[in-house]
Amino acid sequence: MIYLKTILIVLGLLAGWLVVRAIARRFALLHPEFGAHREEGEGCGCGNHKCGEDQCKREKH
Repeated sequence: MIYLKTILIVLGLLAGWLVVRAIARRFALLHPEFGAHREEGEGCGCGNHKCGEDQCKREKH
């Protein structure tokens, strides 16, 4: 029985995270003055360079 509760809690947390991401995307679409919505790991966060640049645009401190 405890395994079923654990699985339901994990699935509930996953569903909650998906809802939060959808709300964030919708908010970004409705409020473009705050800039584009960037997914985690996307854009120019200088982590994986998915922005098309081979060098980081940020200055190293």
